[in-house]
Amino acid sequence: MKRYLSHSTEETEQIAAEFASTLKSGDVIAYKGPMGAGKTAFTRGLCKGLGLSDHVSSPTFALVHQYGNGSRALYHFDMYRVETFEDLYSTGFFDYLDYGGILAIEWSENIEAVLPENTITVEIRKVDGDPEQREILIS
Repeated sequence: MKRYLSHSTEETEQIAAEFASTLKSGDVIAYKGPMGAGKTAFTRGLCKGLGLSDHVSSPTFALVHQYGNGSRALYHFDMYRVETFEDLYSTGFFDYLDYGGILAIEWSENIEAVLPENTITVEIRKVDGDPEQREILIS
C-alpha cells in the first residue's frame, strides 16, 4: 500500500498523474471516499498522466464518461445510483471490462462483488482540521 498526503486539488491531480504511469490496459481502479473527497480531481490527474486532454467532469448523471480511445482510454464510472445487478448491467459495465481501456469507478462499494480480483483500490480521505488536505491510499 502506498500513502500520499495532498494539500490541494492540484497536488491530488499530480499524485494521480504520476500513478497513471503505472497503469496498463485492462486495469480497474475502485475509488473509495465520501462525496467531495476528490475522486473526480484524481481522475483529472489520471487523464493528464495518460496524455489525455479531455475535459473531465463527474459522471454522476451520465453514469460513465470516456476519455481518449483505444487501449489507453479511460472509462470513468459513477456507481452511486447502482443498487441492483440489473442497474449495473444497464450501465454496460461488463462490456467496458472487455474494451481494453482503464476503468476508474466512483462509489465502487456498490459493485464490490463483481470487481475483478486484481482491482486497484484508491481510497481518498478528508483530513480533519484542514478542508483541502487529503490522505490518498493506493493498494
